[in-house]
Amino acid sequence: MERLTSSAPMPAHLRGSIMALGNFDGFHAGHQAVVGRAIARARAEGRPAIVATFDPHPMRLFQPDTAPFRLTTLDQRQALFGRAGADAMLVFEFTPSLAALDPAAYVRLLTEDMGVVAVVTGEDFTFGRGRSGTIDSFARLGLPAQAVAPVIDEEGAISSSRIRAALRAGDCATATGLLTRPFAIEGVVQHGDKLGRTIGFPTANIDLGPYLRPAYGIYAVRGILADGRVFDGAANLGIRPSFDPPKELLEPHFFDFSESLYDQVVQVQLIEYLHAERTYDGLDALTAGIAQDCADARQILAATPFVA
Repeated sequence: MERLTSSAPMPAHLRGSIMALGNFDGFHAGHQAVVGRAIARARAEGRPAIVATFDPHPMRLFQPDTAPFRLTTLDQRQALFGRAGADAMLVFEFTPSLAALDPAAYVRLLTEDMGVVAVVTGEDFTFGRGRSGTIDSFARLGLPAQAVAPVIDEEGAISSSRIRAALRAGDCATATGLLTRPFAIEGVVQHGDKLGRTIGFPTANIDLGPYLRPAYGIYAVRGILADGRVFDGAANLGIRPSFDPPKELLEPHFFDFSESLYDQVVQVQLIEYLHAERTYDGLDALTAGIAQDCADARQILAATPFVA
């Protein structure tokens, strides 16, 4: 699928689209319902299906000091939207000028500049200066729009806020259920202090970047390599004080794997939280603790089917 930006002209073959409008960070079950409706309508009408998202997230403009909270990167969203059947992802560059557009100007951007013929959103979607535009505003301004109701489970509406709360609590099962897949951190493997290698448990060190910080501790994980191979493992997620300044890292150890992963992109799924970070009395105790974590993770993962 194609990746477009709001600052570039819309390609001719993608004009006349049905557009799913939202942030879609996480692309959870509720987001999937919105995007699925847009794609179904596009297919029924023989039109392109485009999924729009925002980068940076609007909160970064209005509350720049907010702690990291992202559930997906743009690359992950593009892959997820493509898997859902979209033809393109449009990245709205959320700038002060975009935020200042009134609803009428925003609709003109969609219809005249981008050639959008209809939009599909969630019921709570707002747009334009001061979030003054609502789903009803689209019709008044001449753009057909369809609102999709929230997806509800026994706890209420599925939302990114619920997923973030679950991850901060180390509740991987709830996050996985809401997302319909495990939460995954993707990043480039970097060099570390190589302590794990000296005790038989080499790790692939990955910067957490803009991602939400889940509960610090030890996890059963799955790693997906760039070539599509999947490996089970155990990982520490927390702060490495040996870095100056101290650095938050995800450090997965993949079972039965001995290749170098430096400078490669790896995606790490958090399958189950094992326990909080621990302090060990010496290297032998640390090695024994890691070995037990790996044994526990192997048992958990053997009973957990892989979901991409």
